[in-house]
Amino acid sequence: MEKKRSILHMFDPMPNNSPFDINMALDAGFDVLMPYNNVKLDNVNGLTQDAIFSRGPSGVKRTAIFIGGRDIGLAMDMLESAKQAMVPPFVISVLADPSGAFTTAAALVACVEKELKQKHGKEFKDCNAVVFGGTGAVGVTTGIIASLAGLDTTLVDHLSADTSNDLARAYNRRFGCHLKGAVAVSDADKAGLIADADIVFCTAKAGVQVLTGEILKKAGRLKVAADINAVPPLGIEGIKRSHFGEPLAFAGTPDAVGIGALAVGNVKYQLQNSLLRSMLKTEEPVYLDFRAAFSKAREITQP
Repeated sequence: MEKKRSILHMFDPMPNNSPFDINMALDAGFDVLMPYNNVKLDNVNGLTQDAIFSRGPSGVKRTAIFIGGRDIGLAMDMLESAKQAMVPPFVISVLADPSGAFTTAAALVACVEKELKQKHGKEFKDCNAVVFGGTGAVGVTTGIIASLAGLDTTLVDHLSADTSNDLARAYNRRFGCHLKGAVAVSDADKAGLIADADIVFCTAKAGVQVLTGEILKKAGRLKVAADINAVPPLGIEGIKRSHFGEPLAFAGTPDAVGIGALAVGNVKYQLQNSLLRSMLKTEEPVYLDFRAAFSKAREITQP
């Protein structure tokens, strides 16, 4: 009997599916990609059951779902809805990665954890961190992953403490983490936040410099700083895109190191490719979110 082609159904609540995700899925080995846009949460059950019942028990092993979008809470709800729609033996794998936030954040936190251990001999449980751009999809996911891994983590919004505190409370309830919120409107606010920080994550908007050299001089305990912005000006002055553990210029501590966007991006690429491929290889269905992404990212960065 001819082997069935592999199909990835790509559910996205946005008007357009991400070209990045489509490229990644094709390169991971899926034969056919079926994008769906403007997908509502209420649509997921029906779409999932349409996908599983038409292929037979052998075909479902060659069928999977990818969930995109920009809202991490909605993506998690859609993943759960797809999971609940399965009717054994018609069961398929599902990967959620809205805006690439789950794989980017997992790669970012894993890279920082590696450098913290190797350069400073420290564990997350002994440190604290601030996440600039902490109310965006990547920032929130970074905070959730870091907090669940034991890091005392603060989400920083550039306009409103209410926004960051509301998000922190919402995701603390949902995932059992221990996030805090803060605001940094001015350079003085930023300097105050990093004065006692061991780790700085910069996940702010591309092309915006969040931390200048002058601000970094106030970081008296800084050990690792990481920036995912690859568009000039970079988010943290002194970190180059390719840096992965190089000394951080301007930092108030002589042994602080930096991690740049390309270094994080390399791990993120390997990670997303690995998760997509795992849905093709598995004999039993898998349901993959930021937790699975971080577990795999640790394998990649700390083999």
